[in-house]
Amino acid sequence: MVRYSAATFKSKIDLIKKPTEIKYKAKRIAAEIGFYRPGDWTHTKMAEPEVPSNASGEEVEEEDQAEEGEVGDSEAIQSQLMKNPGMLAALQDKLNSIVGTPSGYIQSLPKEVKRRIKALKKLQNEVINVEAEFYKEVNALELKYAPKYTQLFDKRKDILNAKVEPTDEECDWPSDEEDDEEKEEEAKLAPESQQADVKEKATVDETKEAGGDVEEKKEEVKGIPSFWLTIFKNVDMLSEMVQEHDEPILTHLQDIQVVIHETAPVGFTLEFHFEANEFFTETVLTKRYEMRYEPDPEEPFSYEGPEIIKCTGCTITWNKGKNVTVKQVKKKQKHKGRGLTRVVTKQVQADSFFNFFNPPEVPEGSESEVDEETEALLGADFEIGHFIRERVVPRAVLFFTGEAIDNDDYDDEENDEGDDEDYDEENDPDFNPQAKGKPDECKQQ
Repeated sequence: MVRYSAATFKSKIDLIKKPTEIKYKAKRIAAEIGFYRPGDWTHTKMAEPEVPSNASGEEVEEEDQAEEGEVGDSEAIQSQLMKNPGMLAALQDKLNSIVGTPSGYIQSLPKEVKRRIKALKKLQNEVINVEAEFYKEVNALELKYAPKYTQLFDKRKDILNAKVEPTDEECDWPSDEEDDEEKEEEAKLAPESQQADVKEKATVDETKEAGGDVEEKKEEVKGIPSFWLTIFKNVDMLSEMVQEHDEPILTHLQDIQVVIHETAPVGFTLEFHFEANEFFTETVLTKRYEMRYEPDPEEPFSYEGPEIIKCTGCTITWNKGKNVTVKQVKKKQKHKGRGLTRVVTKQVQADSFFNFFNPPEVPEGSESEVDEETEALLGADFEIGHFIRERVVPRAVLFFTGEAIDNDDYDDEENDEGDDEDYDEENDPDFNPQAKGKPDECKQQ
């Protein structure tokens, strides 16, 4: 069951601050689930106040009292809810059950109107089928442009692994560091006879800033070491998978390639290319994903585009003593009859990035038989595979430098403005029942 976070639920509780009738409805809901007792919240009642019919003055007095107590009631309700996790969870469940509850409006419509609704649903199904055709065309377009991407990614691989040194023209890209720009300006302003000395001085300064010795500047670093390992550690989704014992192995990772399937079953394969290493004998580890482009016949209206339905890993031939996906655990066993104790060594699965190549198996043609734990693991696996294909491989250098991650964080901040902890709700007239005026944009024209 989906639950709201405390922040999300708090925004729902804010509704109680305004209309009195909603406030009393919230109390009745709390009473139904057993979390409200008379007297728990001050100045509250289970039903709306009764107004004496023989005294008009008393009626006005009752209304004034209700208005004065409204703020106190709301604050007390909110405070009580926020302090009691059990009450919070129960009210969340109750609100979830209310949201989306049929109002009976559709059922009350005339027969001829219901008939027209069926026609609209049939049209909607045709729209979904057109959408499926669109995504198939997108897949065909990806296949068309795949060779162009491959050509560029092969050049990237050669630079990463020091097979090719990029030319000055290929390196002509503006630097993000202001120091480099200042040194270039200094070199341009210097007389021609001194420009060589200025460039040499700049090289020496760069070497010192990097913590090296001037005499050691001749020692060249080949390619870009630990390129993919750095990306994995920069991306939260992947860094959670990488363990300390995985890092020495991932330093041998030279490239990740995406291969789109041209024939059924459609999908894609991630290829992890390693240089020869001491850990396993394979040089390419693969992870294959199968996709479905058509809507599910049983639930066509749930279609939201292509979805991954299955994944298959590969076998890793580990060298002796190098398998990081398992660990040895010693366990004591006691003989029931003799009472003797012995120590038994068992092999159990260990946390490792390389478990990625051994995903849970999905029963053929019966996705519904998958248990919740397996379904959760597969869901995470599908998300990781999709992320590597769509984001990491195409924009690898930006994840290496952290620029792609910074952009993602900035987008998240924009989307989560309402969750800012520094936001002062009490000073916002939109949420302050005591505020006398309305904000300008709320004034009626």
